[in-house]
Amino acid sequence: MSAGAIHSYSDARRLARRRLPWMVFDYIDGAAGEGVAEARNLAALRDIILEPRVLVNVSERDLSAKVFEHEGKVPFGISPMGMCNLSGPGADLMLARIAAKHQVPCGVSTVASTTLETMIEEADGHAWFQLYFSGDGSGTAKLVERAKAAGYKTLIMTLDVPEVGRRPRELRRGFKMPFKIGPRQFIDFALHPQWSISSLIAGAPDLANFQKPDFTFDRTESRARADWDFLKRLRDSWDGNLVAKGVTHVDDARRLRDEGVDAIQVSTHGGRQLDAAPPPILALQAIRKALGDDYPLFYDTGMRSGEDVVKAYMMGADFVFFGRAMQFAIAAGGRDGLDAFWKLISDEIGLTLAQMGRTTMPGPAARF
Repeated sequence: MSAGAIHSYSDARRLARRRLPWMVFDYIDGAAGEGVAEARNLAALRDIILEPRVLVNVSERDLSAKVFEHEGKVPFGISPMGMCNLSGPGADLMLARIAAKHQVPCGVSTVASTTLETMIEEADGHAWFQLYFSGDGSGTAKLVERAKAAGYKTLIMTLDVPEVGRRPRELRRGFKMPFKIGPRQFIDFALHPQWSISSLIAGAPDLANFQKPDFTFDRTESRARADWDFLKRLRDSWDGNLVAKGVTHVDDARRLRDEGVDAIQVSTHGGRQLDAAPPPILALQAIRKALGDDYPLFYDTGMRSGEDVVKAYMMGADFVFFGRAMQFAIAAGGRDGLDAFWKLISDEIGLTLAQMGRTTMPGPAARF
């Protein structure tokens, strides 16, 4: 599939839908419940208005954005996503390498299909490890120690999954992690031979971080025992940057800041957890107003374009992250598809800034 056919998020998604098995596409694309939370946030993003300005010299525009130790060449990075190699063989490594090239963070999921050690090496240090609390927390502590040993400087603690959200599209397709192949899945794969053959040659995607002895993971296992005492223990044991991901409530944001969390990532997990959740793009604005200009706030969920990136900065973000859009780009065209989508978003950001009469990304003075 030609990467030249990707002119928007919708193009990447449409091309990915043709190539991916139904089970895989619905896993990547799906949301909680009936998709109301996802739709509500997309509508909120759509309705944000950016004001054009005229007669400003915008011939030179700087898209750089520093985040922790990363001197980002672009103002966006990659959210941690589980089992990325489902979108195409080597997808994890493609994401790590493009993050290294642009010096931005690549989130590495607990349930990545490439080991956390390999990912930070391929990302040339531009990787953050994402952590789930699980069970009694003992397995979580082991992963923290592995991340330390591998050289990670930033840990993302995902907080909005006390239980895995109910995602009907996954359930209908029989999606499980790791795979369990039944008659329906066999037919699904047979009808998508390009994906199936390339995946067979490369080796079926698996939970790479759990191939070592004493490291196990059950995606459906309850994470409900995580509490503020757990956060305190994590803060005490981790001397690097600690990011709390999945926050939308102002009171939670205040307490997380006061408990020593270094940054908050406002997110609703791509609308995959609670179908009645508020639009995180509006929660971002409220949390920014409550915490002031200086506290680091990151954002993900629902971004589809360069304009969306600028909107998130206007609403209070210091840095933003793309998730499933990157997987669709890879599914549509491999590394060429990822490069094409990355350039598309970067170009759209530059064009949006020009229309607004700006030469740099919006900061505190420009926020709504």
